[in-house]
Order: sequence, then structure tokens, then C-alpha cells
Amino acid sequence: MPNRRVTTDGAALGPVFPSDLMPLESGLGELRVGRPANLSRWMGWRLRMLVAAALAGCLAVFLLAHGMAEQPHLGVVWRSVGISQTELVGTSNPALKPHVGKVLTELTAGGLSVPTSDLLALQRSTRWLIDDAQRARLSDLQERVFAAQLEPGLTLTFSDGESVHVQATRRGLGNLPVTFWLVTGAALALYLVAMVVVLARPTRRNLLYAVMSLCLTGTLALIAIESTLELGQAEPFPRLDLSLRLTFDLIIAAAMVHAAAMHPRHLPGERWIALAAWGLSLGMLGLALAGQLPQLWWWMQGGVALAGLAVIGLHGWSYRIEPRPFSLVLRRFGVGLVAAWLLITLLLTQTRALPNLQHVVASGGPMLWYLFLAAVLVLLPFLSKSEQVMREFGLLAAVSSVATALDLLFVAVFSLGQFASLTLSLFAALALYSGTRQWILGRLLGKSMLTTERMFEQVYRIAREVEAHPERTSALLCDLLRELFEPMELSLIDMPSATSRVTGDGSTMVVPVPVLSDEVIDHGESIVLRFAQRGRRLFTSEDARLTNRIVEQLRRAVIYDKAVERGRGEERLRLAQDLHDDIGARLLTLMYKAESPEIEDYVRHTLQDLKTLTRGLAAANHRLSHATAEWKADLTQRLTAAHVELSWSCEIDDDVLLSVTQWSALTRVLRELVSNAIAHSQAQRVDIDFRLDNDRLHLIVSDNGIGRDPKSWSHGLGLGGVRKRIKQLGGEVEWRDFYPHGISCSVTVRQFSAQR
Repeated sequence: MPNRRVTTDGAALGPVFPSDLMPLESGLGELRVGRPANLSRWMGWRLRMLVAAALAGCLAVFLLAHGMAEQPHLGVVWRSVGISQTELVGTSNPALKPHVGKVLTELTAGGLSVPTSDLLALQRSTRWLIDDAQRARLSDLQERVFAAQLEPGLTLTFSDGESVHVQATRRGLGNLPVTFWLVTGAALALYLVAMVVVLARPTRRNLLYAVMSLCLTGTLALIAIESTLELGQAEPFPRLDLSLRLTFDLIIAAAMVHAAAMHPRHLPGERWIALAAWGLSLGMLGLALAGQLPQLWWWMQGGVALAGLAVIGLHGWSYRIEPRPFSLVLRRFGVGLVAAWLLITLLLTQTRALPNLQHVVASGGPMLWYLFLAAVLVLLPFLSKSEQVMREFGLLAAVSSVATALDLLFVAVFSLGQFASLTLSLFAALALYSGTRQWILGRLLGKSMLTTERMFEQVYRIAREVEAHPERTSALLCDLLRELFEPMELSLIDMPSATSRVTGDGSTMVVPVPVLSDEVIDHGESIVLRFAQRGRRLFTSEDARLTNRIVEQLRRAVIYDKAVERGRGEERLRLAQDLHDDIGARLLTLMYKAESPEIEDYVRHTLQDLKTLTRGLAAANHRLSHATAEWKADLTQRLTAAHVELSWSCEIDDDVLLSVTQWSALTRVLRELVSNAIAHSQAQRVDIDFRLDNDRLHLIVSDNGIGRDPKSWSHGLGLGGVRKRIKQLGGEVEWRDFYPHGISCSVTVRQFSAQR
């Protein structure tokens, strides 16, 4: 039979089957990287294909680096100055070193005069040029300038009127920029993660993930090539570069919309959503490649932004249908990516009249965006586990992005040198990281509702209640986990579990119910929690370890309390036996040798008190009804001997079991209060009202003696002992005047059963 699942408010949501706890059909983030559940699955063709894919990726990186090393190289570094001027800031060419720091006024390539305003544009892809005519002109110019670098060469004219003729040489691996290796390394890492994911579980969702990752890998490879450009590219690469980038962007956009309709849950109309996304993207791509799409740049920016907004909307819809934390995480990533994309678009349009500033935005902005997207895709397979190292990876990736953006800002706006701008940007990014790290981690992980002290109190309270009611172990543990994690759903199922574990995509955690008493049979129950913190975050491996420690500490607390109680019982039994055998025998001898009937009667009463005390010590528990009967008999005997009338009233709604602590405390309190009435108040009547109502104990002892103004009393051992014993029971005691004559003592203990 299926079990029932309940919300945190106790409302039933529907049946839960044990099969619900198995990993969901493959999706992004389901791969257990580094520790697969079944190592044998990696044997055979999967392992061979993974090794082959890794070797192919490394070979592709080697061939790309070798190809870039064979390209012509001038060894010059330019910097924008003002609106459209370009300054030579560094060179490895001996002929140009005397001109470092001068502004270039003219560049001639094989009889072709190249405007200096176009010089920096020749160093990047035409993908980020807004105007169609300008894109076609610069594409042609890149090819012609590239061809002129080798034969017959370039002529550079500077602001002082001097001209220098230079000819490019082979670049070599050593002259490849650092950016090339960093971007190529990111592309290789993304490619390998995609191969691992798709080979581990080749389903539709993971195939979509692989498509996105491979297209982004291609884009990163093109960005790496772009980072090596100095003056143009060889034919037909400028046109091929644009076509490839458009293809990759539109395929990534369509695949993201398709994946959002499938994961983390299948949305209604999933197929129609996927068909619409792929149809629009492929249609736009066909028109673009055929040259039938005017204002191409605007169409591309708008199409990708529209796909991003669709992804955000689909994840929001998915979260409303079923509040999976993974939907919330993906939606947040989508918001960040779309916001960054729109910001780049806005900056490029606003800097059209400032070619040099537009060059900085077009060179750095898209590269940062694609690296951010690559970091998100690499991070997705690890999100369900939320390991500490991956959180740190994500934070460091964000810091790197901030540092790079600041570096570009310092160079473009403040015209700082490369070293100065890099140093300032790193310091600023690290300061931001150190100041916000704790807050960001708190937002990612959520805040536990229980402090350490509160959790310890809860575990100890549960241990005490389990001792009294072993059958309530599962219910008590459910209450603790509900308070700790605030799950949307919490259910108890008949399925054994050795330890706590996170299943699926991190939305579910299974916690075993421990057997804490020999009186309860182990039915192999487990507690299932879904959607931590009302669906605001994923369960993590740290959560599983925390619940394992809680269960272990609960088990130890119960064992410890049982051992302590067993020791107390043995000690009480020993004391009772010693009192009975030693003190009792001596009193009995004294009674037989009493010199007067009064002494004999006094000793007999003392023996009776001793008998009551030893019987109470020897018994582990006392029925409240039996205890009240003994108290009434004992107090009646004492008051009758003192010629004081007793009025006894007792009402209890539950005949609870008293612990030795409760029995001993109440016995001594009653005796002390009655003894005070006999010895000090000269009372003729004592009224005792004992009530237990809804687990709230009320005890009132009143007399009609001569006592007055209890607030002015000095509390010695007697009254101080009463206060101490009532405080041990978690109660309160108060003395006040009892009109018309006497004193009344009121004792109140709330939640009397919980004080056992």
C-alpha cells in the first residue's frame, strides 16, 4: 500500500511510493560525478568512448594551438586613445620600439590605406558589429589586410611623420596570448563534462545538455582564435566565423527552451514548446545564412533574449506547478544571463559613436558572457549535490568575471596601463568577494531555523519522550526535521534505509527512523522530506550528514539516559534496602524499649514514615492515584495526632505515572507545608486542594492559623527546600495571606508530564 505524504501544515497531498525515491529519469544535475552509484556501468564501450572523446578533445586543442602558431605575427600591442585614435603601447619588433607611445596616423597594406579607426575592429569578430554594411566592409578588409601582412608587408605612419615598413613573421606557440590558453582550457573542460554526462546516461535531457555544451565549446574556440588576431583573418574565415557563431547561438537558445520544458519536470505542451523553439531558431538561421535577414545583429540579439525570457518563464511556470528548488536555481541563472545579454546589447548600441569604447565592450563583454554561460553549464551536474568545492568554484568564477569587467572598465575609461588596471581590478574583486561571500553562501544554502543550542534541547527532549513512549519515535523525529528543514512535504514510508541520503536532483532527502527501544519492532521505516525551506533551496550532502549525526546523537542520548536511569534505580534500591535493614531495625528495637507510650507512638510513626520512604525509593514509578492515597493517609495521621482537622480535595483527569523525582518532591513539599502549619501557625484546620487538569498541576495548602504577611518571611531550609523542589519540577510556588485567618501556599506546574 502506498504511504501518505503530508505538507508542513499537515494536509495530505497524495500517495508516496518507494519508487518515487529512486533517481528521476535522467536530467541535468543527476550525475554523481566522482562517485558513480554503479562502477560497472563505466566498463566496456562507455569507458572506451570516454577515453576516445578525451583524446579527441586534447588533439583538437593541440591542432588549434598549432594552427594559430603558424599564423603571421607583428608583435604589436595597440591601445585606444580618445575617440578614434590608436597608440602603440608595446612591441617585440626592433624597428617599432623607438615609436612606442606614439599615435598611429596611417596604415598602408599593399597599396590599400586602412583607416586607423578600423584598426581595432580588425582584431575581433564581425559578429558584434551592428551595421550590416560595416560588417561586410570590415570582413573584406580583414582578408585584404591579412594577405598584405606577408607580402609585400605593412607601412605604419605615426604622428611625428615617421613611417616604418614591417613584415609579419610566424607567431610560434610562445607568442600565443594567455587569453587563448584560458578560453581554450574552459572549452576543453566544458567539452569533457558534456561527454561524461551524456555517456553516463544518454537520455534526451542529457543529449540536449551535450548539444548546448558542444555548441558553446565551439563558440569558445572561436573566441580563443579571436584573441590571437592582430590585423585580420585569412579567407574564408571571417565569413565562416560569423556563420558558425550565429549557428551556435541559435542552437543553444533553442536547446535551452527545449530543456526548460522538460526539466526538472515535464510541462504541459512540452512538444509544442520544443517545436516552436526549434522552428523559430532554425528558420531564423536559414534566413541569416541565405543573406535574407536585414538588420541581422538586431534579429540575433532579440532572438537570443526572447529565448532567455522564455526559459525564465518556463522555469517559473514549472515552479508554480511543483516547487522544485532546481527550477528556482535555473530561473535565477536565467535572469542573470538574460540581464547580462541585454546589458551588452545596450552598451554596444550606446557606444556606436565611440569606436574605441565600442571595441572594448565588443571584445570583453561577449567573452565574459560566454564564459559565464560555460561556468553555469559546468556547474549544473553538480548542483544537486551542492558540494562545498562547487560552491566555491561558482563564487570564484563570479569573482573572476567581476575582475575582468573592472579591468576592461579601467582600461577603456581611465586609460590605465595593463598592469595597473589588472592590479586594481583584482583588489576590488577580492574586496567584494570577502565582503559578500558569507551573505551569498547564506542565500544559497538557506538559514536553518534551529540554532545549535535549540537543536541540542530538541534532541534531548525527544530522547526523554522516546523513553516514555517508544512508539512515538518516528513522529517526534518528523517534528524535529520539519522544524530544521521546513520541507514542503514530509512523509513516513515503509522502506529500510541505512543512512540519510539525497535523491533525485536534490529535491528529496530520505532519513532512516532509528529503533531506540527494545519494546518497538523495527519495521524498516524512513522519513521522506521534499523541497527544503518551502522549496527555496536544494537538499545537500551536508544536510544528509547533519541528519545522520542527529540520529546518532538521539540514539546515544537514549542509551545514556537508560544507563543513568538504571544506575539511579539500582542506587535507590540499595539505599532503600540499607534504610530498611539498618535504620528500620534500630527504630524497631527502640520502639520495644520505649519508656513511655508517647515515645513508643512517636517511634511507630517514624517507622511508618520510613516504610513509606523506602517503598517510594524502591519503586521506579508511582501511579498518581496511589500516591495521592498515600499522601492523604500520611497527612491525616500527622494532623490527627496534632488535633488538626484535614480537608482533602483531589481531582485528576489522567492517572499518570510519577517518576521518583516527582513523587519524592511532592511528598516532601506536602510534609513540609503541613509540618509548618502544625508547628508555627497554631492552626485548627488545614485545607489541601490537589488537581491535575490538562497536564497542569495545581496544589493549594491553606490553614486558618495566626500566620501573616508571608512576603516578610525569611526562607530558611524548610521554605527554601520547598522552592527548590518545585523549581526542579519546572513549577512556581507562592505564599499569600488567606482571609480571614491563615496562610495559603499555591503550587503550579505546567506540562507536568514533560517534567518526568
